[in-house]
Amino acid sequence: MNIRDLLSDKVQQAMLAAGVPAEYGPAVAPAKKAGFGDYQANGAMAAAKAVKSNPRELAQKILDNLDLSGIADKVEIAGPGFINIHLSQAWLSEQANNILQDERLGITAEAAPQTVVVDYSSPNLAKEMHVGHLRSTIIGDALVRTLEFQGHKVVRQNHVGDWGTQFGMLIAELEEQMDDGDEAEFALKDLEVFYQQAKRHFDHDEAFANRARDYVVKLQSGDERVLALWEQFKKVSLHHSEEIYEQLNVTLTTADVRGESAYNDDLAKVVAELQEQGLAVEDQGAQVVFLEELADKEGNPSPVIVQKQGGGFLYATSDLAALRYRANVLQADRIMYFIDARQSLHMNQVFTLARKAGFVPAQISLEHHPFGTMMGADGKPFKTRSGGTVKLAELLDEAVDRAAALIAEKEPELTEEEKVEVAQKVGIGAVKYADLSKTRTNDYVFSWASMLSFEGNTAPYLQYAYTRIQSIFRRAQIEPAQLPAAITATTPEETALILKQLQFSEVLQQVSREALPHVLCTYLYDLAALFMRFYEACPILKDDVDADTRQSRMGIARITAQTMKTGLGLLGIETMEKM
Repeated sequence: MNIRDLLSDKVQQAMLAAGVPAEYGPAVAPAKKAGFGDYQANGAMAAAKAVKSNPRELAQKILDNLDLSGIADKVEIAGPGFINIHLSQAWLSEQANNILQDERLGITAEAAPQTVVVDYSSPNLAKEMHVGHLRSTIIGDALVRTLEFQGHKVVRQNHVGDWGTQFGMLIAELEEQMDDGDEAEFALKDLEVFYQQAKRHFDHDEAFANRARDYVVKLQSGDERVLALWEQFKKVSLHHSEEIYEQLNVTLTTADVRGESAYNDDLAKVVAELQEQGLAVEDQGAQVVFLEELADKEGNPSPVIVQKQGGGFLYATSDLAALRYRANVLQADRIMYFIDARQSLHMNQVFTLARKAGFVPAQISLEHHPFGTMMGADGKPFKTRSGGTVKLAELLDEAVDRAAALIAEKEPELTEEEKVEVAQKVGIGAVKYADLSKTRTNDYVFSWASMLSFEGNTAPYLQYAYTRIQSIFRRAQIEPAQLPAAITATTPEETALILKQLQFSEVLQQVSREALPHVLCTYLYDLAALFMRFYEACPILKDDVDADTRQSRMGIARITAQTMKTGLGLLGIETMEKM
């Protein structure tokens, strides 16, 4: 059920009947102020000039042709030409009954689904995942979950860093440690320590450094023994990432990994085609494309190096090869990148060049969705006390430990098994929601106290709100899945809650269109707040509540719980029945 789409269609028909050209839309949106209806249609404002009419007079013509019988109780003109639509309580109740036992809450799959390629997470396999990987990983995952729920075909792409000169150093170190009798898994049990050892070795042992450089050449030329060592390094490193994904409740798997190495064979071809088109030219021994489209204020074109003087390739080259693969092999309609804001120029260059070279046709949407930085209390990027990067595994473990302590204090009656489950879901959910609830493009301050709070716009608050609704059904000894379609809204609190429930589809449309998961977080918080208001004003289990009213309110509670569980699930946050 999508009320906005329904009203938009009705108003559009009325506008056409009123003589408004088809290119002018109805501009239907939820009303922002109480007393101005549930929705407003503002299309008359933009169209009035085109039809040489006063906006209010045009709004009246539209209103004269608008048929919302059975849907709205009142439709009125306000101000200079706004059309306020007050929805009918009976109609809202009917829509609520229609979705009561629908696990998809009336949200139908897209009639024209797209193939959407989503590039996210992308850790460097030379190091363990740290907090800098959190935002890309969980924002991207929330989007792929939402897009899939809407019926799109989503292709996850984990573009891991698994190639380049540093791997010669790492493979040489791995070989040396394995020669001492260690297995690869043992040697790489702590990737950070291993990397630091390899770097020290490289910096202070010329023979080792020469061997590492030799291994780079052998790796790039396909030497079987070096490739075998590289494969072992990749396997163990990916296992580290997969453990993080599992703990984070992220849907990335090994099958989604397509790293930089996957495009190695296409890099020379990319450069050759750019040369053939006259786009790549030699400059100080390197192959460079100068993009006039991205010229600076002085008119200097933006340079993109696609091949270094010594013949090596760069990130831009592999990103162009990846775009070719995603456009031509994966047949994407839309390609979304979740990479931090510091890469905005790079992504703009790659997109511009891919279009200019004909690697990606115009109809494919290329989208870089940047995000801000997780900051510490000091207003600087989040670090350990010693100034080092915070390992993501350690951060998540601490989140679960803190949640466990909190749960033991607040809910001592839970069994030990329940405490473990709740601590895991609350701790991980708190970290994810604290990030996802902030506007993607903004920096935010990391705070244990605020993210683990059971008050305000936090995951624990929403998870607790869900369990409170489930406790109503347990106390009533009613199975919510067996509730009959008997919802009848009679109070303002019931009507407001049902309307919010029915707007879920509209929220998901905005989230997937604009890649803004915080919109869903805000919606769920508002939904929970409206339920609390409804619960206080509209008793459910009190003795003086008649059977029909109780059944109706139980139905409203059921839809609220299902919407919250589904919405949190799309954010990758788990719920529990008891808390």
